[in-house]
Amino acid sequence: MSRTIDGSAIDGVLQAAVDVGDVPHVAAIAADADGVFYEGAAGPRAVGEDDQVSTSTHFRIMSMTKMVVTTAALQQVERGQLDLDAPVDTYAPAFADIQVLEGFDGDTPRLRAPASRATVRHLVTHTSGLGYWFFNADIGRYEQLTGLPNVVPGDKRALGAPMVADPGTRFEYGINTDWLGQVVEAVAGTTLDVVLKENVLGPLGMDDTMFALDDARQGNKTPVHVRGEDGAWMSVGNFLPDEPEWWPGGHGLHSTPRDYIRFERALLRGGELDGTRILAQETVDAAFSDQLGGIPFPEEIASADPATTDVLHLGPGWTWGYGLLLNTEDVPGRRRAWSGAWAGLLNTHFWIDRTTGICASIYTNSLPFISEHEAWKLYGDFESALYAAL
Repeated sequence: MSRTIDGSAIDGVLQAAVDVGDVPHVAAIAADADGVFYEGAAGPRAVGEDDQVSTSTHFRIMSMTKMVVTTAALQQVERGQLDLDAPVDTYAPAFADIQVLEGFDGDTPRLRAPASRATVRHLVTHTSGLGYWFFNADIGRYEQLTGLPNVVPGDKRALGAPMVADPGTRFEYGINTDWLGQVVEAVAGTTLDVVLKENVLGPLGMDDTMFALDDARQGNKTPVHVRGEDGAWMSVGNFLPDEPEWWPGGHGLHSTPRDYIRFERALLRGGELDGTRILAQETVDAAFSDQLGGIPFPEEIASADPATTDVLHLGPGWTWGYGLLLNTEDVPGRRRAWSGAWAGLLNTHFWIDRTTGICASIYTNSLPFISEHEAWKLYGDFESALYAAL
């Protein structure tokens, strides 16, 4: 039986963030090994409408997709089908064409071959050298000059973006998990949606988590919100394609808070939920362990596109496991050391605290990402209120 708490203070945190306009809406959920012990929500599903957001609302979870796809890859490793230390082009031959962007001669990109072949492990740990346009200005400029699309519009040519560092030399957050999805597809011999449904989502009973929502679920989806010229939140609808040319392993899933918490609980419980095991305990332990091999995790990642994201400022004491951001020290009043976490570009966030024995997530669908005094502040306020209630 899961624990019980007085969630009134947490409810107040969520409602206050909507009332002052920090976020257009918010839904949050928390659980332990035995089940959900907190659910709360505030605000409309779409600004200007009566329908209220809830923990059953569909959100685009963006980069919270990454850990689900990483889990599918780790399953293939456990089966002996995938070698983390094999070059990526062993499984996805097109990766052999990816070069390193050294800079620009005027408006001409200067490219060279990478110093070594990137491995699947590099993809899992974001050390392949691949980047994102919103965190790396060189990638943004390259895409602008060459007409190469970024990964959002759903054009598969986006996978041709160059590296910005040699493999294994630094942490560079980028389209690594999109390529990992291509590797997973090659190993499985089928498409990523099928792999996830058969091996992760289906076994965990996550029937509301999928790439393309069916007609019945489309009406339950929250649109993306941005601030208008008057500073008020406004809906800009759905600017991502519902049926892209490929299923992007880095950002493609929709889910509900009630669905995704089942995935979190499976990891909290060492890879098992309701008698179904999706990963071995030792694999989960590795995912929650430092996998950067001495490569430092950046204390700050600057924004190259302020309309898309604010600066990610974490400070010292963080590293990366398999698909998870890890804090190496306790966060006072909040998560304990070696909790695993990540977030999505439209301001969704989850963490799994194996020491305290809880997991939680919080959702809006708004931009810019991690706005320091708005959504990012709410993340912290929610977490503090949750731990205070335990």
